[in-house]
Amino acid sequence: MEILTDKFLELLKYEGEVALTSWGSSEEGAPHMTGTWISYLTLTEYGRLLAPAAGFSHFEADIKVNDTVLALVAVREVTGFNDYQGIGFRLTAKAKLLNDGADYETVKSKFPWCRQALELTPVKLEQLL
Repeated sequence: MEILTDKFLELLKYEGEVALTSWGSSEEGAPHMTGTWISYLTLTEYGRLLAPAAGFSHFEADIKVNDTVLALVAVREVTGFNDYQGIGFRLTAKAKLLNDGADYETVKSKFPWCRQALELTPVKLEQLL
């Protein structure tokens, strides 16, 4: 979990939105945005983040071409830079959608409505606020 800082881990204790951006090849044009909630995230012992995926069909098509995604995560409850009330991060991650295995079962047991489990493996974390 070297990439995920203590401040980021503190942020995970609060509710907020996780805005996910994916994009296929550059020939396809515009990026695609979807989202989930911080409370839907599960942090694994290996520093990966898991989340339920119900729709995610465009996202799924994108990550088959380019598995790098960006996530914006922010909350007001954690103090950021210069004692600013609020903190935000841009997380660059490798994304995968899981249909089976222990991580999939972990997510499916919490969110029976999910079609797949989204796995985000952090590559880079930048604090923005």
